Amino acid sequence: MAAIRLICGVDEAGRGPLAGPVFAAAVVFNPGRRAPAGIADSKILSAPERERLAVLIKERALAWSVAWAGVEEIDRLNILQASLLAMRRAVESLAVLPHEVLFDGRQCPVLGVPARAIVDGDAKVRVIAAASILAKTERDAEMRRLHLRFPQYGFDEHKGYPTRAHLRALRRHGVCEVYRRSFGPVRELLERGG
Repeated sequence: MAAIRLICGVDEAGRGPLAGPVFAAAVVFNPGRRAPAGIADSKILSAPERERLAVLIKERALAWSVAWAGVEEIDRLNILQASLLAMRRAVESLAVLPHEVLFDGRQCPVLGVPARAIVDGDAKVRVIAAASILAKTERDAEMRRLHLRFPQYGFDEHKGYPTRAHLRALRRHGVCEVYRRSFGPVRELLERGG
């Protein structure tokens, strides 16, 4: 009988926003259990569907973890390197050691186990899609928490993405500590004394 291989899927959420951490999740499905039905790229699921699936993924996965890189790390390293750092942290926080790690995107962080990057992996590989759901739901929850501290920006609505309403609020209220100062709109406002 062939040995069971544990495959880990990893994805991130929050590369584009102007504020808040970038999150990553790692998921290892239990080889002896069927994965929840309906798992897909988090971007095509409604928020309630993502929340429902996140609970099932956490219940049924052999292992899962979520990690992040904060705004200071994003500004110091750049968003790509901070995303890779968050992904590495997620894998290293797993309770089991996978045989192979599959990452969504073009690059993998340096790990002690075999890893592959798969472009559009969140749409092609179910375990990566599961990770995309956990990363997105955890990041959205963090942005709702930030909204309670800084309600003037509307983080609960736009989750930090540069919508018209968000950019208006940013110009009106200025830059607070949860903003990524290296990102264009924030940097330009700071240069103008905002």
